Amino acid sequence: MATTMSTQPEWSTEVEDELTSLIKDWLKTQGRTQSDLSKILNSDTTRMQSLLETLKNEFSMGGFPKVASRLCEIEQHWARTKQEKTEQPHTLEKVEVDPFGQLDLLLNEIRDNCNE
Repeated sequence: MATTMSTQPEWSTEVEDELTSLIKDWLKTQGRTQSDLSKILNSDTTRMQSLLETLKNEFSMGGFPKVASRLCEIEQHWARTKQEKTEQPHTLEKVEVDPFGQLDLLLNEIRDNCNE
């Protein structure tokens, strides 16, 4: 008697390409940067390849449902953080910049390091 096993799709370059496109669009709609995502994922760098490696580790622990769950958790965290900022009447709003420009990412990283 043959048993059927559900096969989980494998991590591949096609998956990485799709995930890269998804992440870039998602960050843009959230008004966030790769640096923001890097911080919350505790990734080594803000480069997309490093972010993908971190998500690949999540994938190895639970497949695409684990990756999707992690990204949903991050989005919920950002939504709470945004709500907390809007509830504080005297906070300064950050100037929105192109989240995908390498120079802008570098500038944001320098600013964040100076503020710490």
